[in-house]
Amino acid sequence: MQRKPLYTTRQGQAFCGDANDLMRELPDESVDLVMTSPPFALQRQKAYGNEDQATYVNWLLSFTPEIKRILKPTGSFVLDLGGAYQSGLPVRSIYQYRVLVRMCDELGWYLAEEFFWYNSSKLPSPIEWVNKRKIRAKDSVNTLWWFTKTSAPKANVSNVLVPYSARMAKLLSNKTRYYEPALRPSGHDISEGFNKDNGGAIPSNLLQIPNTESNSQYLRFCKLVGATGHPARFPAKLPEFFIKFLTDEGDLVLDIFAGSNTTGAVAEGLHRQWLAFDLDQSYLAASALRFVQESEANAVYDRINTPGASEVDISSEMSGLPFEQPTLFNDTRYDGLKRLR
Repeated sequence: MQRKPLYTTRQGQAFCGDANDLMRELPDESVDLVMTSPPFALQRQKAYGNEDQATYVNWLLSFTPEIKRILKPTGSFVLDLGGAYQSGLPVRSIYQYRVLVRMCDELGWYLAEEFFWYNSSKLPSPIEWVNKRKIRAKDSVNTLWWFTKTSAPKANVSNVLVPYSARMAKLLSNKTRYYEPALRPSGHDISEGFNKDNGGAIPSNLLQIPNTESNSQYLRFCKLVGATGHPARFPAKLPEFFIKFLTDEGDLVLDIFAGSNTTGAVAEGLHRQWLAFDLDQSYLAASALRFVQESEANAVYDRINTPGASEVDISSEMSGLPFEQPTLFNDTRYDGLKRLR
């Protein structure tokens, strides 16, 4: 492939271009996780670009044949979709359900599980129905569809255990005093392993993660260098959950609508290989600020944001990060990906 990455870190590469064009350069069954949040089918056009509801489903599904080809049989595709209202009406669009049905019925994907991201800090919207007329409740939940190519993808919920409740912690502190497991009225026998300390509780599929970023390194450095931060960022804990849950160290994670590249930054910190694709060079250039020190921010951004810039290696500016990782794709498993360079 002639196209070169916009920038390279120790673990990943960010490419500016159409995701379908870039995915065509990837080998078959080479990616462990595709985790992405596309521009939603909103009523109004946003600065970062979004399709209207009438064409959105076909547009989004046009990326899935390549995703399916490059994904390993054990791999996963996690898609974050927010809800929307029909234009001018207090009635919900069902575009995300059309995506789901067509993915499974027409394109042959499995729905492994649906997750719900509850963002308690989300602003009340749409203003007309929620704030002014007060006839609808605030929309605070996005749906994340976990799709797979087979019924047996790689997954390990032990990697994403959550703290025990205060009540459960008390039970575990004195197993015989507070509770003696027995046969339940339903007939379930929970005497085996119920009161064992497994290091945490199994999480639910309701992910309660507020999106309250206001003074992060990314936003501070964007202000420092005069860059416009991406307006639609999801919190790092969201991709962190799925990367830990569905991949192992050294696996390859891809975000095809990278935006500010939260996914890549989290993957880097978790010792995963990563690729980030986005059409907008200015947003992608600013995403490099997630990986550098403050003293290097201006110089790195200027190098990457120059028209025609490509293949800026910023690994040397990452010396302050709390991990050291080998050069990207030095593992023989990823030899086929070297042609991206």
